[in-house]
Amino acid sequence: MDKPSNIHATAIVVGKTGLLFMGPSGWGKSMLAFTCINEAQRLGISSALVADDQALISEVDGSVIAACPASIAGLLELRGTGLVRLPHIASATMHYAILPASPTGEKRLPPEGERTTIAGSIELPVIRLLANTPLPLAILMAKAPDIGQ
Repeated sequence: MDKPSNIHATAIVVGKTGLLFMGPSGWGKSMLAFTCINEAQRLGISSALVADDQALISEVDGSVIAACPASIAGLLELRGTGLVRLPHIASATMHYAILPASPTGEKRLPPEGERTTIAGSIELPVIRLLANTPLPLAILMAKAPDIGQ
């Protein structure tokens, strides 16, 4: 296995589904991930933080693996509030890249089957999401019903 690539992202697991929130600084990756974890817990679906702000990404036997640098394990930054400690796991397989949707509505319908490349050559299917979505997990589950399984 090659050395993992450290990328700016937040990784969580909902059920057995890994979600990798990627986008510019300030987009709301951490808040969306935090909200998804809490939504899942209210629904009785297991969920955990893998990594916030820095995710170590590698490809192992065709799977995309996200891991957390030990120095930030279990910590998530809620902008304006500070750091919170969450249930976490050291690494997990990622299944979807969650990317920002267009807030101006210019691309209201993202392309079906959209994929993104991470760390140079690793690909994941994309789901687009607006930053201020009140129930992000509900939207993600509507788009990809396997989330939370």
